[in-house]
Amino acid sequence: MSTKLTLTVDQEVIESAKQYAKENRRSLSNIVEEYLKSLTEKKSEKRKTRMSKIVQELRGSVKIPNDSRTYKELLQDARIEKHLK
Repeated sequence: MSTKLTLTVDQEVIESAKQYAKENRRSLSNIVEEYLKSLTEKKSEKRKTRMSKIVQELRGSVKIPNDSRTYKELLQDARIEKHLK
């Protein structure tokens, strides 16, 4: 759903932005919307980066057996073992 937004921007910036939009066959609204999206995506990427650092620190803390069984097979064996105890 689109909603109107009123902004106060320097006149020269508006004129330059309008020219840029025209040259790129885009609306100024679309450019502003995409920019705002990019700001929030960058924030999400920073969260992912933080997660990755934690994951990197934990890397190597779990030892997986060196056999030819797949993850699904290992998981199934663990479930069977859990319920047999």
